[in-house]
Amino acid sequence: MPAQLEAQTEATEARKEKADKVDYKMVTFSLAGKEYGIDIMNVKEIAKAGRFTYVPNAAPFVRGVYNLRGEIISVIDLRIFFHLPAERKEEDSLESLLILRVDDHVFGVIVDAIDKVVGISSQSIQPPHPIFGDINVRYIKGVVENASKLYIILDVERIFAPQREEEEKEEAVPAKALAGAEASPAAGTTLASSGGDISSSFVKETLAAFKGFHVTGLNETWFEQRFSEWKIERAGKDVQLHEASEADEFIGGFWSSCTGRLWEDDYAAAFMATLPDLETKSLNIWNPGCGKGYEAWSLACIFRKRYPETRIKVWANDSDLLAISMAPNMVFPENIPDFYGEFTVKGKNGLSFIQPVRDSIFFEFHDALNPNPLPPLDFIVCRDMLSLLAPADQKKMLDDFADKLKPAGLLFLGANERPGSGWTDAGSEAIGAYRKES
Repeated sequence: MPAQLEAQTEATEARKEKADKVDYKMVTFSLAGKEYGIDIMNVKEIAKAGRFTYVPNAAPFVRGVYNLRGEIISVIDLRIFFHLPAERKEEDSLESLLILRVDDHVFGVIVDAIDKVVGISSQSIQPPHPIFGDINVRYIKGVVENASKLYIILDVERIFAPQREEEEKEEAVPAKALAGAEASPAAGTTLASSGGDISSSFVKETLAAFKGFHVTGLNETWFEQRFSEWKIERAGKDVQLHEASEADEFIGGFWSSCTGRLWEDDYAAAFMATLPDLETKSLNIWNPGCGKGYEAWSLACIFRKRYPETRIKVWANDSDLLAISMAPNMVFPENIPDFYGEFTVKGKNGLSFIQPVRDSIFFEFHDALNPNPLPPLDFIVCRDMLSLLAPADQKKMLDDFADKLKPAGLLFLGANERPGSGWTDAGSEAIGAYRKES
């Protein structure tokens, strides 16, 4: 008995020592009757707030924007985002708000009720499982039991930046690519000098691994030219890509003009010059992969200027929740290109677009690879996004474009992308535009 008692005492002390080791704190709250938690390091503060400023054409889960002591932040209703039931409240009622910080971005999320801060041992967190919640398991960091309650810990970085981590696979280069980079072929040659076929295939594989960039018929012409330049630039050195920075250097010249910013005057004029004369009451434009929204705002102004008497509707989609939730609320400095002068008004925080332009864009959180019910489209603008999809998905998207586009419609791709058979070139040297073959 003494030995058994001693063993029980040791086990109890071990459990107590593990329980006493608090190295993880989370803010807990409830959604639809279940308990959730978020790493306290992501929580800037908690608040009660209401009367959010409505944002036209924003996704349903975006409740609006909120002035947090002079900082305008987007407010997202987690219940709507996760398709959970939400209690209807009066317009003047206050909502429970968690102010979160993810990287350099601050935004608010609405929950049913905020509980308290709970400290736990990180070792007690169990892997997620679908039975623990009504939400997609990919958004769950783990589950933990504390004080007879089961908490579902949300992964806010994955919720608000779903693409960034897809790609933890980019952290590792495929084994065969590394083997190719390090091997020494017969006769004392190296891969850098043994001919283009083997070396270029390894570069293609490492581009896919490091950057999610897939070389296919869509961009093969650009790749071959760039690879020839790369061999010259790397004269006397290994042509293989051993780290992400080298992959960035290789594909740096691939991206289309004005990526990640409002389109410059010259580029906007060149794009507008490719648009045909049309007599129609309405135009439907799809902009998948719109990112932070610069491209969609540029398009809305260009189409409005080109067809001033026509109703313009731009469907702007992206699977980056944080980017798409902030896109409708963008404010710009006063030194934007002159082209946008007639479409902007000055406010306290900078320039914003006039209401008719704002009303013409519908920003939506959506993965373009999933079914997307849209009306027959006059124009599709999808610059560079296809090259970041797997080969099978590239084909799927091009087939979808062909189905959705009207017979006389135009597809705009990136400057170094070509759709291949079934499409006719209808653009210019600066603008890649294509029409379906009849």
